[in-house]
Amino acid sequence: MDFAMTEAQREIREQILRLCARFDDAYWLERDRTATFPEAFFAAVAAGNWLGIAMPEQFGGAGLGITEAAIMMQAIAESGAGMSGASAIHMNIFGLNPVVVYGTPEQQARMLPPLIAGQERACFGVTEPNAGLNTAEITTRAERRGDRYVVNGTKIWTSTAQEANRILLLTRTTPREQAKRRTDGMTLFYTALDRAHAEVRLIHKMGRHAVDSNMVFFTDMDVPAEDRIGPEGDGFRVLLHGLNPERILLAAEAVGIGRVALARAARYARERVVFGRPIGQNQAIQHPLAESWAQLEAAHLLMLKAAWLYDSGQDAGAAANAAKYIAAEAGYHACERAVMTHGGMGYAQEYHVERYFRESLIPRLTPISPQLILSYLAERVLDLPKSY
Repeated sequence: MDFAMTEAQREIREQILRLCARFDDAYWLERDRTATFPEAFFAAVAAGNWLGIAMPEQFGGAGLGITEAAIMMQAIAESGAGMSGASAIHMNIFGLNPVVVYGTPEQQARMLPPLIAGQERACFGVTEPNAGLNTAEITTRAERRGDRYVVNGTKIWTSTAQEANRILLLTRTTPREQAKRRTDGMTLFYTALDRAHAEVRLIHKMGRHAVDSNMVFFTDMDVPAEDRIGPEGDGFRVLLHGLNPERILLAAEAVGIGRVALARAARYARERVVFGRPIGQNQAIQHPLAESWAQLEAAHLLMLKAAWLYDSGQDAGAAANAAKYIAAEAGYHACERAVMTHGGMGYAQEYHVERYFRESLIPRLTPISPQLILSYLAERVLDLPKSY
């Protein structure tokens, strides 16, 4: 049993941290204040061919695993970019795994290289206002008409839709009441986001202002049949090949943002003198920060285990969900404690920890709630009755 990163993995981390050093705290604070997409950062990541880290080599990717992708995403968040930096490229890293697994050779050759090169940007259209986490209840409809489908419906929390020109879109091709199973009758597409028939409406939110979240309203949007991924009606099963990698990457990002917040808190605690002594000398300051360090280390190891299981072709469902849960909680509490360590200055933007705290809520909330993860683990691991 070896817990050390390989030389290649260490090099990935070091190169990413060097790249991220070009985008300092002032850059990310300005992106957050002005709610502008980090174009220069995205371009730098694309130029380094990092967007294809886990994509097949024959399409321009590096052909590495989710483990290496997680190491990269963790380093991005840990650099101070937080969830703004990670979310700017998140979809490019894992989103087209269904195309890698289920796409035809023609689809792979057509869809993957532009995404890997950063020439196209994708968004994720799954969640709906009236379905939430109950994906089986989505109502966005794709009606077959000859060699095309016509899409009508609404999606919500579609990140980067303001910049994206492509969308991974889950629809219903068979009404829920006519499907044999709850998850039958859904069909997945990777297609152009036709803004003449897709209205993208910005959601104003608490944090991560640099990367937009949106509602998308589809009205008679044409989707060519050749943009369907996998068989018609089997979209939910096809989509699952992107869900475990997403949970692993989010876990890595949560650990990363927790680490940068913790590092800032520890530095402030060493430097801030009150009553003639550094506040870091007080156990009431020391113990919460030390506890967060231990929690982040445990979450990091669980994340790596989940990534290893996925990359080795084993069942990674329980580990991926558990890693996402543990890391999200650890990252959130580390950011909270960083704010509290700074006292009143933790509330000031110039110290950055308030931004990390706002962004640390994202891994807790999405793409699945902590409560639903616990229900999943209770059912699948502990063999308890299904509760939902």
